[in-house]
Amino acid sequence: MADLVIEADLLKDDIVRLLIVMLFVLSGISPGIAGPAAGTSSEKPATSLEIINCTVVIDPGHGGADPGTIGYRGTLEKDVALAVSSRLASFLEQAGVKVVMTRGKDQEPDDSGKESLSLTKTQDLARRVAIANQSKADLVLSIHLNHFSDRTEYGAQAFYQHGSLTGKRLAQCIQTQLNGLLVDSGRQALAGDFFVCRNSQMPAVIVEVGFLSHPEEELALNDPAYQTRAAWAIYSGLVNYFY
Repeated sequence: MADLVIEADLLKDDIVRLLIVMLFVLSGISPGIAGPAAGTSSEKPATSLEIINCTVVIDPGHGGADPGTIGYRGTLEKDVALAVSSRLASFLEQAGVKVVMTRGKDQEPDDSGKESLSLTKTQDLARRVAIANQSKADLVLSIHLNHFSDRTEYGAQAFYQHGSLTGKRLAQCIQTQLNGLLVDSGRQALAGDFFVCRNSQMPAVIVEVGFLSHPEEELALNDPAYQTRAAWAIYSGLVNYFY
C-alpha cells in the first residue's frame, strides 16, 4: 500500500484523481472483511466514483494546551489523533475527496488561525462544529483515542448520535473495517449524545482508534504502520458507506 501513496498536492487535477481511482481498482486492492461477517460479506472496491468531489471534515481530537487522554506510557491522545487523521486525509485526497481539517498541527481550532491556550472545552468543540458547518461538508469524522481504568479494555470503536440513521450506518461501516483490519475486539458501533455529532448539520461520527490505557495497544498506536492501518480502515469504511 505504501507504494501507492502519492503526495496530495499532485492530485489537484480531476484527471489525475480519476487515474488514481483506476489504479486502486485495477490493482485489486480491497478493504476486505476479516471479522465475523467474513463468510457472508462481499468485498467492496478500494474506492468508488460516489466518493469523488465529496467534502469530508476530519477532526483530530484535542490539540494545543489540551492533550486529551494520556496513555499508560505517557502517549498523548492529541498526537496520535493528528497522526491518524493526517494519514486518513491523504487517502481521501487521493480518492478525489475535498478534505477539511479542523486542525492540521498541534493547536486547538481558533477563529484567527492562531493557537489558543485558553479555550474552554465547550468553546473548542463549538469551533470545530463551526468549521464543519461552514464547510457544507457531506460528513464529519472526529478522531479520538480511548482510556479506561481497566487496562484490559482494548479495540477501536465508532460512535454516532442517538437517533441519526445516517450516522448509524456510517459508524457501522467504519466499525466493520476497524474490526477486520486492526483487531477484532468484538466491539460494535454505539449510539450516544455527543456535542460534535449533535450540532453538526451533516452526519458525524466519533472514531476511538484504540485504548491508550492498554499497554500493548498503546505501543501499537505509536507505530506509524499501525496508524496507517487505522487510517485505511476508517477510509475503507467510508468507501463502503458511499458505495
